[in-house]
Amino acid sequence: MPFLPTGEQQAFGRSLDALLTAADTPAVIRAWAAGDPAPGLALWTRLAATGVFALAVPEAYEGVGPLPVELALACVELGRHGVPGPLVETVAAAALLTELARLGEDGPAKRLLPGLAAGETVATLAMVPGGDATDGASDDGRALPRPSPYALDADTAAVTLVVRGGELRLAAGHGPVRVSADPARRLAPPLPGGELLAAGPAVTAAAGRAVEWALLATAAQSLGVGLALLDRTVAYARQRTQFGAAIGSFQAVKHRLADTLIGLEFARPLVFGAALTFDGADLAAAKAAAGEAAYAAARSALQIHGAVGYTEELDLSLWLRKARPLRDAWGTPAWCRARVLATTRTGYGPASPAPGDRLT
Repeated sequence: MPFLPTGEQQAFGRSLDALLTAADTPAVIRAWAAGDPAPGLALWTRLAATGVFALAVPEAYEGVGPLPVELALACVELGRHGVPGPLVETVAAAALLTELARLGEDGPAKRLLPGLAAGETVATLAMVPGGDATDGASDDGRALPRPSPYALDADTAAVTLVVRGGELRLAAGHGPVRVSADPARRLAPPLPGGELLAAGPAVTAAAGRAVEWALLATAAQSLGVGLALLDRTVAYARQRTQFGAAIGSFQAVKHRLADTLIGLEFARPLVFGAALTFDGADLAAAKAAAGEAAYAAARSALQIHGAVGYTEELDLSLWLRKARPLRDAWGTPAWCRARVLATTRTGYGPASPAPGDRLT
């Protein structure tokens, strides 16, 4: 299925690229990792002005969506520029609240969605152990990814939503921040208890919908990270010389870069195809392909850069350390493949309306 962005969509992507290019995102990432979120939150505000956070929120709650294709385009750019923060988690929180409203629990949506859409509220979402979420996929492909005791950037988010069992709660706080493979992914356990927002089967169904949006956003972000790694590695291979020649002219380096490009270009149509169909199997396949392609791009980048690639002073390290966590976030490759197989075998598909449908 061919995917050609419209002129308006292409202009949206170019505007985000221009905004983020001028934002000095390496400095923003380093500040976020050091526990100073001020530059990142300022960038968050500028992104909100472009409508990024309104893309997953229905018009009934002051959003412009749901628009999954535009969201995928945005997340590719956010990944390419390494924007820190709970971007995927805010998207997933919006999807969860929207689905809850569709199922009759509209109180949390009315309360929180307008702030998410406007970028005034930074939210994170955690599905913690103690509930129905299990690792792997059940026979009908409905199982959620393995729960985690941590919430991403809970120390910065104004709202931390926690799904545990059949309950959705507003966490009252968080525990100490833990070390992560990516220093800009700050993990902290949400405190137990907190205000109960909703409970029952609707919460479980809404959590499944949130996972679908998280799969798409993470896949697109991974694709962007992989493209950034490839671009930086190609530029380095052109300027680094050995034996009087640029290393990019060496056959082994050419093959490695070509393999990296092929992996990313195979992942790209899966990501945008999944945004169009919003089918469970397509979303899982896109997440697996994009995550693996970005991780392969990181391995190639590190090998071709050599020892300098290990230095934290090199901006490349900021993207190298994102690829692996994104590959496993919101469903490991093994979980995604299991979901594809289970979904294909049973013909299970999402019961919710298509993302392009409007809530009224």
